[in-house]
Amino acid sequence: MSKTVLIISSDFTGHGHKSIAEALCEQFNNISDVKTHVIDGFALAGSVGLRMGKMYGSITRTSKDMWKLVYDISYKKPEIINEFIRPTITYKFLKLLNTIKPDLIVTVHPSFNGSILNILKKHNINIPFITLIADLVSISTLWMDKRASYILCPTIESKYKCMEYGIPVEKLKVLGFPIRQRFTSHISEGANQEDYTTDKPLRCLIMSGGEGVGNMSVIAKLLLKHFNCEIKIIAGRNTALKRRLENTFIDKRDKVRVYGFVKDIQELMLDSDIAITRGSPNTMLEAVSCNVPLIITSALPGQEEGNPYYIIKYNLGVMCKSTRALKDTISDLLLSNAERLNKIKAAQRDFRNPDVAKNIVDFLLNIDTTKKVRVPKATLRSLYKRSYPYKAVKIIRIRTRSMKRRLSK
Repeated sequence: MSKTVLIISSDFTGHGHKSIAEALCEQFNNISDVKTHVIDGFALAGSVGLRMGKMYGSITRTSKDMWKLVYDISYKKPEIINEFIRPTITYKFLKLLNTIKPDLIVTVHPSFNGSILNILKKHNINIPFITLIADLVSISTLWMDKRASYILCPTIESKYKCMEYGIPVEKLKVLGFPIRQRFTSHISEGANQEDYTTDKPLRCLIMSGGEGVGNMSVIAKLLLKHFNCEIKIIAGRNTALKRRLENTFIDKRDKVRVYGFVKDIQELMLDSDIAITRGSPNTMLEAVSCNVPLIITSALPGQEEGNPYYIIKYNLGVMCKSTRALKDTISDLLLSNAERLNKIKAAQRDFRNPDVAKNIVDFLLNIDTTKKVRVPKATLRSLYKRSYPYKAVKIIRIRTRSMKRRLSK
């Protein structure tokens, strides 16, 4: 029986949500009678919504305190976010449902779980709704809505967090964190990754997620000063940072190469001995799949705070909160012919699982979708009246009458 799957993701809030959607679509595309539609949830709110999504990069680069405030509000009062987003996306969302008629809805972004569930409830639409959590340890309450058919947890830690907030255990499934095939194909092909030996240059990869944040220049200078190394720096979408780094290391081009946003980043990871990065879950676990020991230097407030400790818990890397401590951190990894570094590589090989995305897709396709679903026809006039709170509509009408009276005088 053919199925249509709608995936709610985001194109501009980092690259992690988009990467997860791509990992799922790669597996769905292997099945002939399954159609997938991926939509940027912010696009459902039109141009204003897209502008809000695009603000993520500048906020996380320049104002982590503001980001922490936004995260704290959403954590403590998720209903505020849900009720803010719901009326802005209702019309386009119901129109989308009428167009593609999905059998299954999967969200991989926390901002749209409660708002979409509110819409489905308000219009009596019984499409199975699955939340796929895109964080590892520090889980926002926006992910935790017990009305979801299932909540797919990437880690046992995220499952326990959901249980703390009253999500029924039967709705929680720990299936792992989906990684795109280009980061896992070498595992399936049985390619051997050798241990590092200190008789050759240390190949260092410095990155900080798709938005390119962090003191990459300071880190690179420290590495060049204290170690025999070759350095690759990924500035991501931050073009200004890329230009500055290129100018800074113009005389070190034999040792330092600077990249912008990279589509084949797996090649750079596979060609590295160590990765120095922010605590982004996608970046970390993609590096683990490529068997690159991690040094975590920072993490976004909120959803990334617990990630460095997760990496340490499973011996997938180390944490270094200060660049002043970076020299000692790397030196410790390289002692006794890189004994500790190679133990991390061995732990990564035991930890990684190239079949996570396939297992998730198999689970999704086994969900019962035989029940007929009726979606109401989306008309702007009727949905406007039903979607926006009564008080808001009343205020708009009062202001409109007042404006008309002023113009008539």
